[in-house]
Formats: sequence, C-alpha cells, structure tokens
Amino acid sequence: MQSKLITIVGPTASGKTSFAVRLAQVLDGEIISADSRQIYRGMDIGTGKDISEYQVGEKNIPYHLIDIRAAGEKYTLFDYQHDFHAVLQDILSRNRRPILCGGTGLYVESVLKGYHLPDVPINATLRKSLEGKSLQELTQILQSYRSLHNTTDTDTAQRAVRAIEIAKYQADQSISETRFPPLESCVLGLMIDRDLRRAKITARLKRRLQEGMIDEIKGLLDAGVSADDLIYYGLEYKYVTLHLLGTLSYEEMYRLLEIAIHQFAKRQMTWFRGMERRGIPIHWIDAALPEDQKIAAALSYLNR
Repeated sequence: MQSKLITIVGPTASGKTSFAVRLAQVLDGEIISADSRQIYRGMDIGTGKDISEYQVGEKNIPYHLIDIRAAGEKYTLFDYQHDFHAVLQDILSRNRRPILCGGTGLYVESVLKGYHLPDVPINATLRKSLEGKSLQELTQILQSYRSLHNTTDTDTAQRAVRAIEIAKYQADQSISETRFPPLESCVLGLMIDRDLRRAKITARLKRRLQEGMIDEIKGLLDAGVSADDLIYYGLEYKYVTLHLLGTLSYEEMYRLLEIAIHQFAKRQMTWFRGMERRGIPIHWIDAALPEDQKIAAALSYLNR
C-alpha cells in the first residue's frame, strides 16, 4: 500500500500546489504538505498557503500538515516524521491516494529514506557554553560535527545552536535502529527555467506585499510571537520583521528579501539534485507546460 505514495517536489514558484491539487482530483487523492513553515497558523501570506487552491469547482481536495501548530512553537524534523506517518496511514486506511507535496527537501528525504531521528532534548549546559559566540564561530563548531548540506542550519545563531545540540547528541549516542522504514514512492519534480523562476519569484513577492504580508507579520508580533522566533523562520518573516524593528528600510528589506528567495530556490534545486545522487530518482516535468500536459506526463510515469 505504501507504494501508492506520490511525491511532488520543485523549487519555490514552480506551481507545485496547483499541480498536486489537479493530480489529487484525478486520482482521488489527499495532499500531505512538506513545507516547514506552512504548519504554522497565522503565517499565511508569507508562506504562500493559498488555501483557495485546494478547491476545484465544488470539490475540496483534503490537505494535511498545514495550520497544525501555533506560530512561535518549535517544530522539529522528528515531529514531522511522526505527524507524516500518522497522516499517511490514515489516508491509506481509507483507500485514498497520498500525495506528498512541498519544497522542504529535508522533510521529503527524511520520510522517503526513513531517517532515524531521535527526539533530541534541550542541553542547557551546552547552550550556556555557546552563549555570546558569533554566527561564524557557531558555524565552525557545527562543521566540526558534520558537513553543512542544509545551509538553513546557519541562517541565525538560534538555528545554529540547535543544530549543534542535535549533532552533539547524535555523536554521543549509539544510533543504529531505524524508527520508520524507507518508503517506495514515484517522485515527480517540476522543473522551471531559471529566468522564468526569477520572474515568478519577483512578481509573487510584489503581490504578497500588496496583499498585506507586512501587516500579517506585524499582527504576529502584536499577538506575542517574539521577533527572534519570526527571524528564525527565515525569508519573508526574517526580513519583514527586521524592517518592522527598524533595522532595515522598506527598500533594503525588499532588495535583500528578493535576493534571499532567489538564493533559496537555487538551494532547493541543489538539494533535489543531491536526492537523486543519494538514490531517489526524480521524474522531471516542465513546469511551463499546460496543466493537462503536466498531468498526462505524471500519469505516464505512474503507469510505468
């Protein structure tokens, strides 16, 4: 039954959600999000939830692992694995088709390959010893434990400290068993031309600002979500928060955020190429094709 899982990946602005929704409509499926920020309630515009996309005519396509935590709460890869498998078994028990869709490559790879990730406790002594260290110093400490494939681990000092905490815990433990088995899945990737991707990212950023993204983030701050937590979430939440704190002007915020999103999309593609090298085949489909042709290509891969 687990071979029924379909996975859809691709960089930001490639149209993953609309494609997944159309495929779910055709296959009587339900979508499991693989987006590390869409899990949070109230973080809607900045994460591009676009909940309206899950409605096709009179039909609502069921989605999971969106809006499951309050903004400001910590959510780990360990949490995601557990939540994903609970949802997966529920969908399969109802004889529906599970479709994993999202751009957080680490989330996708962790469930497809069955990463063993113990629930790492807080190490207060370690955290005390890391207080006051610069981000560069923290990055060097983390590199002493492992190679840095996931650069988001060193976006902020808070992220870097947590990554060091996890790396030290894993180094000190004897970890051999796999908590979850690897999953068989047909993985479909949306490939988008670099120039088109850049144009879509820029247009989408302007649209999100017009739709009230700054007010959304101001509302989160006013509701008690700490600035550090929002900065921790990165990209839109990081740069808009810095703007609201007076650290960046509007023009600086826009320029730096646009650059950061372009860099993020590039890192996503680097991750997906790495997944292929690590043994997960991805069937690439041109994102610029009409929706019907993309669906036809997906069905062709699924029927092989």
